Amino acid sequence: MKGYDPQRQKALATQARVVVFVLVGLLVGAFFRAQVSRSSDWLLRSESNRLRSLTLPAPRGIIRDRTGRPVADNIPGYAVSILRAQTDSMLTTLERLREYMEIGSERFEDLQEQVRAGGGRSVLVSVDASFDEVAAMEERRSAFSRLLIETRPKRRYPGGEIGAHVVGSVGEINEAELESPEYEGVEPGRIVGRTGLEAQYDSLLQGQPGLRFVEVDATGRIVGSFRGIRTLTEEPGSDIDLHVDLGLMEWIHHIFPEGKGGSVVVLDVETGGVLALYSAPAYDPNVFAGSVDPAEWNRLARDPATPLYHRAVMGTYPPGSPWKLATAAIALETGAITPTERMPVPCTGSFRFGNRVARCWDEEGHGSQDLAGAIQHSCNVYFYQAGLVVGLEQLLERSNRMGFGDQCGIDLPNQATGTFPADVSFWEERFGARATQGEVLNLAIGQGPNDQSPLKMAQFMLALARDGSAPPPTLNQSAPAEAAWRLEVSEESLAAIREGMRLVMGPGGTAYGSSLEHFEILGKTGTAQSRPGEETHSWFTGMAGRFGEPPEIVVVALVEYGGSGSAVAAPLAAKTADYFLRGEYGIPRDTIQTLLEYYGVGRSTQAWVVREGR
Repeated sequence: MKGYDPQRQKALATQARVVVFVLVGLLVGAFFRAQVSRSSDWLLRSESNRLRSLTLPAPRGIIRDRTGRPVADNIPGYAVSILRAQTDSMLTTLERLREYMEIGSERFEDLQEQVRAGGGRSVLVSVDASFDEVAAMEERRSAFSRLLIETRPKRRYPGGEIGAHVVGSVGEINEAELESPEYEGVEPGRIVGRTGLEAQYDSLLQGQPGLRFVEVDATGRIVGSFRGIRTLTEEPGSDIDLHVDLGLMEWIHHIFPEGKGGSVVVLDVETGGVLALYSAPAYDPNVFAGSVDPAEWNRLARDPATPLYHRAVMGTYPPGSPWKLATAAIALETGAITPTERMPVPCTGSFRFGNRVARCWDEEGHGSQDLAGAIQHSCNVYFYQAGLVVGLEQLLERSNRMGFGDQCGIDLPNQATGTFPADVSFWEERFGARATQGEVLNLAIGQGPNDQSPLKMAQFMLALARDGSAPPPTLNQSAPAEAAWRLEVSEESLAAIREGMRLVMGPGGTAYGSSLEHFEILGKTGTAQSRPGEETHSWFTGMAGRFGEPPEIVVVALVEYGGSGSAVAAPLAAKTADYFLRGEYGIPRDTIQTLLEYYGVGRSTQAWVVREGR
């Protein structure tokens, strides 16, 4: 057994002190690093636990008409959301909210379903809470610790139902969209474009959302101000300037036959820009500016007058007599007729083809006509023969080449495709029988399997008013230019068609009563078949400008079950053209515009007398 060794004990003690000093030093260093060197990291982590980030929606871009008037803009609104939490907690908060907010039964059930299906995600209750509702909840903030109240831009449509179908509407993003790649990373509650221009240019109008933080406790309840701390300012969406003239749309709404459905389209001849795209009846898009009440949606969707239906773009109708201009263009294009040529069989009120007798609208007949006279009098017999000379196959092929079986290419998300047989196989597929040349009789005068939208007929008018070319109609002034389709018709032939349209509005023409004092209208009236037992649809297609100068605008009017085209659609189109052109040339506007109106109030018609050389 070894004895006590003081030297050895002293060495061990020294080693022990060194170890202790090293350990203490490491401990001190660790404390220093944690509390001093990394204090900002712990502060950030603490702040992350204390603050919750929230997205600030950006104001949507403003949509303006050609004069700068807002068609869609934004006003301040109060949005109420329930922040993410356990489902039962969110449902309890939602139930408590009904004491202080007006939430319809259907909307409440929809919100409950969103909470249950959302897996604890935040739920937007309303974007249009009233000041009184917000004040009541602010006073009871302790009872609504998971409620977020924020001021956010609310969409407003100053024109109301005027232009509702053009500008469209917005709505809250739904569950299916949140799960789609297109909206990856988007939070619930985002307002997106649903229809019309709002949907077409949604990505442009959206802007960039901002960011702010609200203070929460350990359970996620808001303990600070509802308004929080803004850290990233939102960027408003881009504005859009339209060709549309809101004042013109308001005038059309004022003069449109009360209680009738239909549409009016006005295009700028030079650019193809849409100056008016009116559809009646309409709806107020302001009701869809936030969270849509299901009851209101169901009321509009089930309304037998179908106010949600955009008749100018989606509605298709038999074109009737205005189609005779297409038959004329095709017959001239193919060399089947010449402008001065008269048909072999004069019009006596009917035309026999094989065992079939096809009637003219005038039982007394129109006699022998050239092209301009046939357009002026809308002679069926002339166009029966013109169609037969062209032939069924060629009429089908040329009509489809002109786009009558296609969309017109307007910058809107939904548009109708015209109904027109692609070829002769249509009859075999539809009716189980081969087409005969007799089918061309109906097609030549705008009847049979032929339905077109008012916008498509306006695009065709655009080609006749220009050099035979027609670009896609556009609403946005900055829409990219696209290739136009073209009628392969000489300027001489176009002039012959326009001369016939000029005669329609002159003495002896079907729409002479709708001619104007200051401006020249070239047009074609028409009536088209509708449902059995109902009045026919009323059509007018035309163009207008200063006397002796090229047309400046195209005007197409369609009144559902309106009856006579000359009595209903023609004056509607004429008064529309007169209103717009008076504004362009600084001529005072008046409610007395057409020749018949001048006669009706006893005004002088000297301007018409002078033009006619009487």
